[in-house]
Amino acid sequence: MELKEHIDEIKTALRAGRFLNEASVSQGVVMRILQALGWPVYDSQVVCPEYSVEDKRVDYALCHPKEKPAVFVEVKRVGKGEGADRQLFEYAFHEGGVPMAVLTDGQEWHFYLPGERGRYDERRVYKLDLLERKMDECAERLTRYLSYKQTCSGEALDNARKDYRKAVRERDVKSALPDAWQKLIEEQDGSLIDLIADKVESMCGYKPDVDLVADFLTKQSQSPVEQSVRVVRPRLLEVDCKPKKRKVSSQNGAIGFVLKGREYKARSGREVLTQVLKE
Repeated sequence: MELKEHIDEIKTALRAGRFLNEASVSQGVVMRILQALGWPVYDSQVVCPEYSVEDKRVDYALCHPKEKPAVFVEVKRVGKGEGADRQLFEYAFHEGGVPMAVLTDGQEWHFYLPGERGRYDERRVYKLDLLERKMDECAERLTRYLSYKQTCSGEALDNARKDYRKAVRERDVKSALPDAWQKLIEEQDGSLIDLIADKVESMCGYKPDVDLVADFLTKQSQSPVEQSVRVVRPRLLEVDCKPKKRKVSSQNGAIGFVLKGREYKARSGREVLTQVLKE
C-alpha cells in the first residue's frame, strides 16, 4: 500500500473519531506512516519505542546509525498536543542535541529543529494538518522531513534547515516592513516622492509639486494612517408630520372636498378616496 493510501484511510479514521488515546494514535497513525515512509518499524534499534532520556521517556527515537537518535517523535491524544513542545525540546537537549523533533496527535504534525534560535514555535519548520491539507502536500511533507532513506542520507535534515531559513527570512522581512516604510516617509525619499506624484497625475491629470507631496509625507510620519471604518450618518429626512386638514362638503346631495386649496367634486365616498389617492 502506498503512503497516500495510508493517509487516506487515516483521514477517514480521524474524522470518525476512532483514535481514543495515545496508544491508538501511536499504533494506528504513527507506526503506520513510519512504515510507509520506509522505516523498519520492527527493528527496535532503529525505531526505538519508549526511548529513555535521563529519568523520562520519549515515545519514539528514530535512529541512524542504530541506537543513535536522529529524530525524536512525541505522540499525544488527538487534540491534546498543545504545550507538549517544551517537553519534547527538553528530551532533545538532554540527549546531546537531537537535530530534529516531531510532535503529533495523529492529525497535526509539527516538525521542529530544536537547536535553532527563537521561541519554540519559531523553531517549528512546518505544521501539517492531515485533515486540512491536500493529499499531495501531506505525502510530500511527510516524505520531505521523515523518509527513512532521506533521514539516513541527511537530506531530510537539509530540507528542514532550508525551509526553516526561508521561514526565518520571511518572518524578519515582515517584522522590518513597517519600520522601513516609516523611514521612507520620515526621510522623504526622492524616489517615493516621484512615485506618489506620478500616481496622483495618472489619477487626476495634475502633477503635484514636490513640496506638496513632501508636506503630505511629513503629516503621515507624524500621524500614521490608521485603517478604520468610517461611519457615515445618514441625514434625516425632514417630514412635516402634522396632518393636513381636508374639508369635505355635501351640497345638493353631491359630495366634495378641498385638498391643497383646490376644490374637488365627487358623487360618492369612493370617488373621494380615489381622487385623494391620485393626488
